[in-house]
Amino acid sequence: MVRAEFSGLAEPGAQIAVRVTPKASRNLVKLQDGVLRVHVTAVPEAGKANAAVVKLLSKALGVPKSRLQLLRGAASRDKLFRVLG
Repeated sequence: MVRAEFSGLAEPGAQIAVRVTPKASRNLVKLQDGVLRVHVTAVPEAGKANAAVVKLLSKALGVPKSRLQLLRGAASRDKLFRVLG
């Protein structure tokens, strides 16, 4: 299900900055104070949280997971993704 507030972010070539909260109580994508925040229940070990972020973000944007590329922040809470065309 694509949320209307995120539909404009899914343009090919767009760069999306997110702030991630791992080990959250539930999976959630929200826009708070102009920052896209992604809360995932996965732990930040062996890429589990990154995989959960990609899955959740792709669902919120309505794009396949293969169209999201992590540019920066593999080991950080602040990440930068690019939507591939």
